[in-house]
Amino acid sequence: MYKIISDTSCDLKKDEIKELNIDYVPFKIQVDNVEYIDDNNLELDNFLNIMEQTTEPIKTSCPSPYDYLSVIEENLDKEIFIVTISSKLSGSYNSAKVAENEAKEKYKDLKITVIDSKSASAGQTMIVLKLLKLLENNDFKSAEEKITNIVDNSCTMFVLESMHNLIKNGRIKKTAGLIANVLNIKPVMMSNDGEIELFEINRGIKKSLDKMANAIGEISKKTKFDLITISYTKNKERADKLKDKIDELYEVDQIHIRHTNGLSSGYADIGGIVIGF
Repeated sequence: MYKIISDTSCDLKKDEIKELNIDYVPFKIQVDNVEYIDDNNLELDNFLNIMEQTTEPIKTSCPSPYDYLSVIEENLDKEIFIVTISSKLSGSYNSAKVAENEAKEKYKDLKITVIDSKSASAGQTMIVLKLLKLLENNDFKSAEEKITNIVDNSCTMFVLESMHNLIKNGRIKKTAGLIANVLNIKPVMMSNDGEIELFEINRGIKKSLDKMANAIGEISKKTKFDLITISYTKNKERADKLKDKIDELYEVDQIHIRHTNGLSSGYADIGGIVIGF
């Protein structure tokens, strides 16, 4: 028996994670001095409306070691895999490692490991789904080795409709962000060993999405994929069009599309698209 534990950077629907034998440990998100917990009780539509209207930065706090340890102790009869957002983007991984070490000291026979997804949103979702598949036919150690190799050979990319949240949160200079918005510049960003870097700059969202679809093959050097994940924030039609473009270019067994959860929505912003491959 196994249990996968993930923070809520993973964009699986909260009503499906129980069916997949996954437990979420939620981030907390603060908007206008009101704290929202990214769990089953989060009213996402209301949260997105408030996020869109505020002029204040959005603040997030990762799960604590205690949060992780509490879920670990509910699953002591299982082999435990914890999957977190990139350690270079959040302290969630460090919290999980502290909890892992404490659990190992208290429960000597416990099998537990923490996986740094080196990604977020759709990329982390892909890692969790591939881990689930691995656990069908692999023991603990083999699954750990194989998912680590998958992480090291995976990539996450995203295109933002707007830079408003990046400006509000100080991720980009206000002047540069406003100029980019006025000029309709839509940068394509990508992960590099867990950090975010610029891949390409284009004008117009359609061109950026097309470039991102083409980049899947350029970066991976592949034309066949077992799984590609797409996360979107209030723009399913755009996600569906991206799926169609990917289907034109590659042979893909499954393209998995989900709306972002609270944390990913806060950074992808309204209209954002994230892919993992």
